[in-house]
Amino acid sequence: MKILTDLFQLFYPRLCANCDTQLIENELILCTFCRHDLPLTNFNNYRENKVAKIFYGRIAVEKAYSLLFYRKEGISKKLIQELKYKGNEDIGIFFGNWLGEMLKENKEFNDIDCIIPVPLHPKKKRQRGYNQVSKFGETVGKHLQITFNERLLTRISSSKTQTLQSRFERFTNNDTKFSLMDYTTLKNKHILIVDDVITTGATLEACAKELQKTENIKISFLTIGYTELNL
Repeated sequence: MKILTDLFQLFYPRLCANCDTQLIENELILCTFCRHDLPLTNFNNYRENKVAKIFYGRIAVEKAYSLLFYRKEGISKKLIQELKYKGNEDIGIFFGNWLGEMLKENKEFNDIDCIIPVPLHPKKKRQRGYNQVSKFGETVGKHLQITFNERLLTRISSSKTQTLQSRFERFTNNDTKFSLMDYTTLKNKHILIVDDVITTGATLEACAKELQKTENIKISFLTIGYTELNL
């Protein structure tokens, strides 16, 4: 069996998603050098950090965390672009495993009842063929043994992706709307909303406000990347 695997890799080598170097046996998605180059946020406090502070005075959030800094250029942007626009869902699984293992060990999200991804508008999902955060959230859920549900929350308005908007538009865009199918299912639950990148927090805020129509619900956020805006 190993001979067949080696033969397959000879003709179809696994390459680093960042530098295209051929991966060795124990490497996944990234080579060791590129993995060490990832701009990790290293936020130690899950309640008081730059991500959580985005929502101060806007909505009540239990905890918030992002693994990477997302910058205009660099490795994190390239990986998110591959995940979001080029169908490489293995990147979502890679980061889902990373964060899933980390959160299982530190027990910061051990009281979560359900994981919900930020949904795409049905039209956009048909065009893209997948929600880029589904595999990410599902993988985190497997590590934490938490239910993953991408059917409860739906997007009912379509807007430009934030990566194509100006900085001003990102702050002033309030057109994104979501709908919760059932306002009783999540009663008294702690929900973890997952997304790929958080910029202004407008999308996550809109999701949370819809979910908070449910009685006694608690909300936390988890994303792969976080953008520091220099305003």
